[in-house]
Amino acid sequence: MAYTKEDFKKLVEDIQSQDWYKNPIGFGIARVDRGQLNPEKILQATYPLINWEENYGSAAVLLNALKKAGNNVDTSGSELVCSVSDAFLAECIESFRPYIPEAKGDAHKNVQVISALSSLPIDSGYTADDYKVVFIFEDTDAKSVESAYLKLYALSTGKAALRSLNLNGIFGQLHNVAWVGNQPIELDWLRENEITLKLSGQYPSITKVDKFPQFLDHVIPADNTRVLDTNKVRFGAQLAGGTTVMPGAAYINFNAGTEGSVMVEGRISSSAKVGAGSDVGGGASILGVLSGTDGVPVTIGENTLLGANSCTGTAIGDSCILDAGVTILPGTKIALSEKAVAAIKEINPDKEISTSMKGADFLGVNGVHFRVNSTTGQTIAMRSTREVKLNADLH
Repeated sequence: MAYTKEDFKKLVEDIQSQDWYKNPIGFGIARVDRGQLNPEKILQATYPLINWEENYGSAAVLLNALKKAGNNVDTSGSELVCSVSDAFLAECIESFRPYIPEAKGDAHKNVQVISALSSLPIDSGYTADDYKVVFIFEDTDAKSVESAYLKLYALSTGKAALRSLNLNGIFGQLHNVAWVGNQPIELDWLRENEITLKLSGQYPSITKVDKFPQFLDHVIPADNTRVLDTNKVRFGAQLAGGTTVMPGAAYINFNAGTEGSVMVEGRISSSAKVGAGSDVGGGASILGVLSGTDGVPVTIGENTLLGANSCTGTAIGDSCILDAGVTILPGTKIALSEKAVAAIKEINPDKEISTSMKGADFLGVNGVHFRVNSTTGQTIAMRSTREVKLNADLH
């Protein structure tokens, strides 16, 4: 057992040297919400803390404690989900003992989680089996609700980069449920109890029906980040500090988001990301990989303006402007004058610029202003001469 910090180090080294041990990609302890009709159905997993490619000493302690508590700890698979037990907690507390006195604030947060779990009041409404220790060893298709949520947490907390994780299988693992605030309810339970609930005045006020909860139900954003309507950001989205998400047409899907201070008044579909200093105008739409992008995720550069009701299905570079209502898809034909070709080529010397291009040809091309000729209806491009600059007071 570890009684000093030096003993703790030796314990960790000993665990990690054993044949069965493997460092996880991510791990954490979650409280799960179970189905009201089917308690075996996990509707949601809430993590007070997740670890992603970090804190391997804590991972070793948790895996060793599971093993000593009698769990079958198989690290050869892609993931491992085990229930918390008193024996597991006791082993963790003993191993972490040298760090318990200083586990406060930002220090030793895994120790804080174990300590808090060990001291939960009996009347909390949850049993030990409602808490799960979850490990991901390989970034393969999700095989459980708990691992799916762990990946979504990694994205929404910014510990994993957008588009860096395998999210295949997540839709199949998550259940479509009614959400009352952050509480999921089985639809079948509502159907079975509809008469009684409605006659007794206890039918819940349902905020939405979806497989995903809201971003703000699980993540505390940066101080200078604003979300004016909680339904506008799905869990699994990523919001960089300084992002403002307005109500109305704004929406950010999972595995999508911003990489700096961004004004969002339009739609950022799944897999799309927007660079710092850019403005997604009212009703503007950045398409996802299933909706008109030829399967290629869309990246919007820095300091770029997508005008109101514009639509983008291909990458747009830095310092670009799409006029209101303009649609740029991979196959959109775009005309440039000789003067525009020369001006754009001047700031993009390594790019092929010609008088006739398609939307997909503008990958990595900066400083372009996309417009529609009001006389001919032709989509045209020219050198952008305007600076896109967000209001610093708002971001």
